[in-house]
Amino acid sequence: MGLSLDAMPEVRQVVFKTDSKEILIEDPEVAVLDLKGQRVFQVTGGKATERKLKDDMEKVAIPEADIRLVADQTGRDVEEARAALEESQGDLAKAILLLQTK
Repeated sequence: MGLSLDAMPEVRQVVFKTDSKEILIEDPEVAVLDLKGQRVFQVTGGKATERKLKDDMEKVAIPEADIRLVADQTGRDVEEARAALEESQGDLAKAILLLQTK
C-alpha cells in the first residue's frame, strides 16, 4: 500500500526552532512513517527543555539618562553601563547589580 513505519534508534536529540524559542528533546524515540513518499516524523519521550532565542531585533531603546545613571551608580564608564543595560533588557536594577558583581 506504500506505507512503512521505521524507528530511528540512533537519534539522540531533536530540536524544534521557532522565531522566538528553541525546544530541545534529549534521548527521544523517533519513528518515521512513509506514506506514498510523504514522510511523517513522530517524536515521543525524552526530556524536553525550552529556551528563548536572543534576537538582535528585540533590543530595547535605552535612554541616555539611564546609561548615565547606571554609570554613576557603579563607577563604570558609559560603554560598560550601556552593555549592562542591553544585557538586562533596560532593567536599571539588574544592570547595576550586574556591574557590581563583575
